[in-house]
Amino acid sequence: MNRKLGLIVIALTLMVSLLLGACATTGTTAATTAAPAGETTTAAPASGEKVKIRFATWDADETATFQQQLVDQYNASQDKVEVTLESYGDEYDTKISAGMGAKDAPDVMYMWNYSQYQDALEPLDGYIAKEGQAYKDNFYEALLTYNSLDGQVLGIPVGYTTHVVYYNKAIFDQAGVEYPKAGWTWDDLKATAAKLTDPANDVVGFSFSGQPDPYDFEMYFWSNGSGYLNADKTTAGALNSEKNVEVLSMFQGMLKDEIAITTEGSGATEMKSGKVAMFINGAWSISSLKEAGIDFGVVELPQFGSQKAVSIISTSGITMYNESANKDAAWDFIKFWTNEANNKARIGYELPVLKSVAEAEKLTTDPMNGIFYNMLNQSSGYTPASYLVEDWSRLSEDLGLMFEEVFNPTTLSDPKMALDSIAE
Repeated sequence: MNRKLGLIVIALTLMVSLLLGACATTGTTAATTAAPAGETTTAAPASGEKVKIRFATWDADETATFQQQLVDQYNASQDKVEVTLESYGDEYDTKISAGMGAKDAPDVMYMWNYSQYQDALEPLDGYIAKEGQAYKDNFYEALLTYNSLDGQVLGIPVGYTTHVVYYNKAIFDQAGVEYPKAGWTWDDLKATAAKLTDPANDVVGFSFSGQPDPYDFEMYFWSNGSGYLNADKTTAGALNSEKNVEVLSMFQGMLKDEIAITTEGSGATEMKSGKVAMFINGAWSISSLKEAGIDFGVVELPQFGSQKAVSIISTSGITMYNESANKDAAWDFIKFWTNEANNKARIGYELPVLKSVAEAEKLTTDPMNGIFYNMLNQSSGYTPASYLVEDWSRLSEDLGLMFEEVFNPTTLSDPKMALDSIAE
């Protein structure tokens, strides 16, 4: 699943609400943060001129238009800083890399691939510390971890999603099967899928991607007490562990038992057609299922026995270029972009990353949104392999090919042999 949450198109109603909500900003006076280590981080402009900074987004079209309105709001709210929005769209990585190579990257940037750009990003721990402990504590710990690398916070969280099980209530009701509940196990899911599978009506109980994103799939290994890597970041013995073989065998077994199918995507399309009762995904599927008129619910991921279920977290952050000549101004804008008002206004587009907003809006106890927060709270303490290995692109490619061999109905390769073939 694409982890650039900013690429999701914001509905026009949400655009309006975000614009209105952004009026109340907690950070509108530039150059108020003391420079780290006593350095001057804001270039002195000519008398009467604003400090100029650049802000890069990967969004385009309607979303970028809306973001420009928000930038305009910030610019009009104070007389010290002028922000210019640069919308890169699909060329985001190319342009960011080129800018960093030429030492001319934007002062502020959206970010998710911290390991790739780490050397050009400003550690934000000092800025966060100056805001006070309450400021830091208002962010969910797991989200700060995912926006950090090597013990340093490199980005302020903007949005997130965990993964949950979506289920079609109509299919459950027609089969007379109870809805799943928190604390259920993978054995429960398999038993439920078997009850819901109805070949006569072309209905199957569960679906999952036949070519899963390796970044996402690691959560199943974590949930079974393993992962991709050993403590020394090697894969031999960890990647091909018996626990990981168990996970792959379980998914493959559901295919062999014909109580599950593989799909090109998450399974949302198949649920909308009435052919799939359950699938797993992040919050991205909520709006499309609602638009399709599907009566659905969500529940926490199943457990492996008594072990807690763990979700991967998809999150994006907003970062600062470490060669920026105007770091104080950049930090002030970052605070504006991530303040409570803007966090609240993005509800429905992305889940709030601030505890104060989530609690005030009663999202943590909401029957749907609360499930994502439950998974967030029980998924702290895990670091994706993509943050740890130097050549994640190669490992990811190997994993992707392995998953395809194991889950392709025409091959259904032996999980143990498939894992052994890529473990080093």
